[in-house]
Order: sequence, then structure tokens, then C-alpha cells
Amino acid sequence: MPLLGPADELPHPPRRVLVAGTSGSGKSTLAGLVARALGLSYVEMDSLFHGPQWTPRVEFEDDVRRFVKGDGWATEWQYRLARPVLLEHADTLVWLDHPRHVVMRRVAVRTAVRRLRRQELWNGNVEPPLRTVFTDPEHLLRWAWKSHARTGERVRAVLRGEHADRLAVVRLRGQREVDQWRSGPLRRAAERGEESVR
Repeated sequence: MPLLGPADELPHPPRRVLVAGTSGSGKSTLAGLVARALGLSYVEMDSLFHGPQWTPRVEFEDDVRRFVKGDGWATEWQYRLARPVLLEHADTLVWLDHPRHVVMRRVAVRTAVRRLRRQELWNGNVEPPLRTVFTDPEHLLRWAWKSHARTGERVRAVLRGEHADRLAVVRLRGQREVDQWRSGPLRRAAERGEESVR
């Protein structure tokens, strides 16, 4: 199946949708919007992965396997242990391929706001002090910078792999293309899905 752009019609009404992108690209926001548009369930992968004190939850893999058995869902395509399981069950992969400066600006603002508000994230966790960007080699800002190119490598591997024939892959570069896709192909796919159940 060819790589689709923001104006290309989806070959089927999506029922199991993954959103790929580096930290700060808007994966969770878009996955939630897709779920609402299509009437799918949504679970944030971070909420399944992170336990108290940022420790990985031992139930993570089991929870992911249980989630993908659902009839229709949208979520983020992330975490090494989860990606193969999610991909095996997905019918659509949306790739947020934003420029590095865009995602870095977004993740920096989001991190600062969460820290200043002491916003609780998952299982009681909050963002660490902002100074840890200089002391923690795995700090989210550093991670976003280092991992920016990896999503594209993973998506291109999918396009060459065993799932390429059945998986619709959409590449969106920048917020304008995200908005164009949501108001065009996604909306029309949702309308086709509604007509098919009447």
C-alpha cells in the first residue's frame, strides 16, 4: 500500500489506529481526536507503562495485549515491548513527521507547564525539576532531541515489512497537514463508517 498524504483518501474506515511520532509531536492529542471522530476507545500508552516513581508497570505487556483485542481503538505507537503487538493488530498508522524545531518547542513548553503547575501525570508522577535537563541523560527534552529521526526509520521499516500490504500509513508533516487530514480524509472515513452501520 502506498504512503498516503494529508489529502489522500483512506482505503477503509479505520478501526485500529496507531499514531507515531517523537515526544512532543502530538501523538496523544491526535490519537484522542481520532478516537472521538471514529467512535473508538482510546488508552494512553504512558498510563499503562508508568507506575509510581516512574517505574515500569509489570502488567504493561498484558494490558497492551488485552487492549488490542478490542473491536476499535486508537493509541500511540510507542514502547519497544508494545510496538510489535500494536502493529500486528492495527489497520492504520498515522506518522507525525514534524520538523525537529517544532517538536522541541512543543515538548519544552509542555514540560515547563507541567512542572510549574505540578500537574499529576500517571500514577501520581509529576515532571522532575527543570534543572534535571542538565543532569539526567534520559530527560524528556534530551530524549526528544536524540530520538527524533528514529520514528521515521521505524515507519520506513514498516513500509518494507510484512504488514505493508494491509496497513494504511499516513504521513503528516506539520500542524497544517494534521488539520487538513482531520477535516478531510478522516472526517470522510468517519462518515463512511457511519453509513456502513445504518
